[in-house]
Amino acid sequence: MTERKYRVAIGGILVECNHFGGLPNDMARFEQYELFRGDDMRQMTTSVVGGMLAALGDRGGAAVPLIYASACAGGPVTGHCYRQLRGELLERLARSLPVDGVLMPLHGAALAEDVDDPDGDMIHAVRDMVGPDVPVVATLDLHANVTAEMVAYADALLAWETYPHVDQYSTGRRATNLLLDILEGRCRPTMAMGKVPVITSAINGGTEGDDPFADLMRFTKSLEQQPGVLSTSLILIHPYMDVPDMGSGGLVVTDDDVDTAAALAHDIAMRYWQRRHDLEPEVWTPEEAIAEGLTIEGGPVILVETADCSGGGAAGDSIASLAALVDSRVNELSLVPVVDPEAAQACHAAGEDVEITVALGHKLDPQWGPTRTFTGRVVRLSDGYFTYTGGQWEGLRAAMGQSAVLAIGSVHVLITTYGTYDWADEQFQSVGLDASTARFVVAKNPMNYRQPYGDIAREMIILDTPGPTPATLRHVKFKSLRRPYFPADPEIPGLQPTVLSGRGNPVR
Repeated sequence: MTERKYRVAIGGILVECNHFGGLPNDMARFEQYELFRGDDMRQMTTSVVGGMLAALGDRGGAAVPLIYASACAGGPVTGHCYRQLRGELLERLARSLPVDGVLMPLHGAALAEDVDDPDGDMIHAVRDMVGPDVPVVATLDLHANVTAEMVAYADALLAWETYPHVDQYSTGRRATNLLLDILEGRCRPTMAMGKVPVITSAINGGTEGDDPFADLMRFTKSLEQQPGVLSTSLILIHPYMDVPDMGSGGLVVTDDDVDTAAALAHDIAMRYWQRRHDLEPEVWTPEEAIAEGLTIEGGPVILVETADCSGGGAAGDSIASLAALVDSRVNELSLVPVVDPEAAQACHAAGEDVEITVALGHKLDPQWGPTRTFTGRVVRLSDGYFTYTGGQWEGLRAAMGQSAVLAIGSVHVLITTYGTYDWADEQFQSVGLDASTARFVVAKNPMNYRQPYGDIAREMIILDTPGPTPATLRHVKFKSLRRPYFPADPEIPGLQPTVLSGRGNPVR
């Protein structure tokens, strides 16, 4: 137990953003997911904030809740929305001063229309407000873009350790315990981030089994057994931002030993560079994947259309895999999700068991392909509500909006109004679609498809389709990120990691 009841402020914005497509994140988007102000935050019992609150309670601390906003990934947060949320965070913090410490549940891959590093910007602003002697500890997604500003103005950064993400709650607890240890004089964190220009998708980024990222994660976490090492984090960059100095690597927090932090971060980053080729996936066109799937006995065969991942910022409106399935004349049940508000409305206007002709796809983010007309039968209508069974929003009642199942021959299309994050297959289940009975299932995410389909799939094939969240970054045209970087440059002679280091606030 703490000897005194430390007052710890909790607040932040947690969202992942995409520069290449998708819809902007505005206030309505946060209201659709999570937007808690002040004491309303105390009802949060899961995810990272729930972990922070629980750990504070266990150790006798007093939570000072500010504001917490999270949303499904999308385009950059609108300038108005970011200014409003950031302003509320700082205003509530100012009214709560003095506090003994600040916990910030962030993502690390946020973007705003006029700010490339909102996470660093928020940490910096909080530091300026509380001064050099109040510890500031932030949590991040392991897909963060860890910047110099984050490292300079936080006392410690701790990233989630699992992908698929199941440890947000425990990470919230870890961050809180470290903050209280600082306040009790048990440690004085120093921190370093080692980065190499490896820009890859999350396809081979799982933290269990034999994924290359899993091997790197096991090594990274083993370093916590060394004396004086308080925390280690392995970072796989969210690759769909276009900002300078992006990179993957290792984040190390030590007890008053910045040299050791820098040396270990450098080592992790070099090991990451050595595994870069293993992180690149093998990809297939939809036509190739369907032909391959038809040679496999039974199903389901999972077609992973990661380029249209709503959880990575895409609009979810691609019909690349849908068109290929329809054109292949597959005569066995296939399941495909598509976000198309107009088509969903048309299905509801027609009613169930009615044949209609609709224009479908590529309306929200049309740069990735043409809309196409299909004729099918409306087999089910839905209000679009479902409940997440795990992950960041476990227990949250989420909304796809007005939704429908349209049967185009044997292809059953789940048409929704809003794109939603895929944790498992809650969306399909909510409208009675059973993947175990299908020959092909289209999954629009780079990793979480393993959870519902890993035990039943006959094969999982990664698709190469147009979209803002592609499986490989080999052909993406970055403007702000300069070469050399992998995979555009398979070899970079003489490469050495960039190491960002600091002792929390540099003026301390």
